[in-house]
Amino acid sequence: MNKDKSTAKEESSIRFSVLDRDAQLQSAKNEVYDLVVIGGGVTGAGIALDSASRGLKTCLVEKNDFASGTSNKSTKLIHGGLRYLKQMEIGLVKESGSERAIVHKLAPHLVMPEKMLLPIIEGGTYGKIMASIGLKIYDFLANVEGDDQRKMLNVEETIDKEPLLNEEGIRGGGYYAEYRTDDARLTIELLKKAAFFGANCINYCEMTSFNYDAEGNIRSVQCVDHNTAKSFTIRSENYISAAGPWVDLLREKDHSMSSKHLHLTKGVHLVFSRERFPLRQSIYFDVPDGRMIFAIPRGRATYVGTTDTNYNANLNRVVATKDDAMYLLKAVNHMFHALKLTTDDIESSWAGIRPLIHEDGKDPSELSRKDEIFVSKTGLISIAGGKLTGYRKMAQRVIDTVLKTMSDETSSKFSESHTQKIPLTSTPLKDTEEVHAYQYKITQQLKALKIEDPYYGWYLTSTYGKQADVIIDKMTCFLNDEAAERLIRAELWYCVYYEMTNTLADFFVRRTGKLYFNINSVHKYRQLVQEDIIEYLNWDKIRIETENRYLDLLLQDAVTYYEKEFM
Repeated sequence: MNKDKSTAKEESSIRFSVLDRDAQLQSAKNEVYDLVVIGGGVTGAGIALDSASRGLKTCLVEKNDFASGTSNKSTKLIHGGLRYLKQMEIGLVKESGSERAIVHKLAPHLVMPEKMLLPIIEGGTYGKIMASIGLKIYDFLANVEGDDQRKMLNVEETIDKEPLLNEEGIRGGGYYAEYRTDDARLTIELLKKAAFFGANCINYCEMTSFNYDAEGNIRSVQCVDHNTAKSFTIRSENYISAAGPWVDLLREKDHSMSSKHLHLTKGVHLVFSRERFPLRQSIYFDVPDGRMIFAIPRGRATYVGTTDTNYNANLNRVVATKDDAMYLLKAVNHMFHALKLTTDDIESSWAGIRPLIHEDGKDPSELSRKDEIFVSKTGLISIAGGKLTGYRKMAQRVIDTVLKTMSDETSSKFSESHTQKIPLTSTPLKDTEEVHAYQYKITQQLKALKIEDPYYGWYLTSTYGKQADVIIDKMTCFLNDEAAERLIRAELWYCVYYEMTNTLADFFVRRTGKLYFNINSVHKYRQLVQEDIIEYLNWDKIRIETENRYLDLLLQDAVTYYEKEFM
């Protein structure tokens, strides 16, 4: 493979391959860690990076795949949260605004500027004066400068930005800056970087119970490796639960539940083709019941969300119901009257859970998105609540809490948090301008390889950044006549060797997002991908059958709108 030698050396120095799993498990059994993190979503990944980069010997375990829960089911925005300003959560908006700019600098290919249009509707949530003042304060709190500062638009300018809008009732618009991301990809890059700093991050490794010493403090955790069904023990000085919706279940195992507990709410998003929903511009719009919803163009798709309803059903299989789908369709057709979308137009969907902190008397949409840390007498430190945007500061606060439990002599061995300066990929692009230049470059490279559709250049850039060089170079190792087949085989190879891909779902859902944003490609390339992954991971017949049953279930759930949730 003729790839850049420095890139190859840098990439190979990061041990984050499922092929190294035996060595990872052996280390987990033999080491005594400074910190064990339970949960491999964006919060756990952020904690692992903060911890390992400060010098703590860190192990992270996740019972399923990384980012397989809430951290793959958000609205995929790194945003300040305009609606939290209305709820007077000034501190949350300020921190979120600052953090989105930092994360953009750390991974500009993955956290991209996204201009947002807020149509001002007669009788809507925001009037002209309220929108103008609110967006001005929003920019001030987030230190927004230059062209990204909010602009107020008249009716004609608003419709010009997005001609699909229903003109009836529009009184103008607000135009302001947000950032779009891929939540699962962000989580994976955080974990890869944590591994670079020495963290041992293992997916499909479930923490099943706590083991205590004579004083009642946690001395180890019992885990099971789901690839082999073998149980083993991990020892550490400190333990953090970043298990998202499962935080209270772990607190119950630890017998450390308190009056503070989680309030789970469900969010659903629907995906349409750009041909059927040709949205030019990201929109944040009113729904007749007083809520606000996003409609966002992304590559070949446009997606809409989110709902916000109480959730008390199955944590391991969260699905969209007919009521969820009809609610979003009604909202979209109200704002984009000419579309007349139906359930037949939905290409895919996802449903996820928000683990919020319960507050008596509040509706789901009114609950705070602030995070909170719980410290039990046994030593378990749990973090719950929060937003995708705040993952880095949440991680910093958690590790600061851990260090406070140590003696001054011990804690002084570890550095201050400096994750605001750690690029999330080994060969980072510097800024948006460089991202666009790189996207143009690889689009031309792909054309030379007989892949003419510019979508692929956008997709590879926004998914992998400059790591796409490794994938494109690897294409030459495959002999398929169709260039797109060589590309997806190279992509799978990269995800197995460098991104801990352990299942078909890991690849199609969380590493590439194809199940959500290009579901037809899952059907088209499924057999090809399966043949390669069988060879890489030496699957037997039973494993192949298990993998296919689960992928079939995910494909079914992405396109089915159930009468009720699974209990």
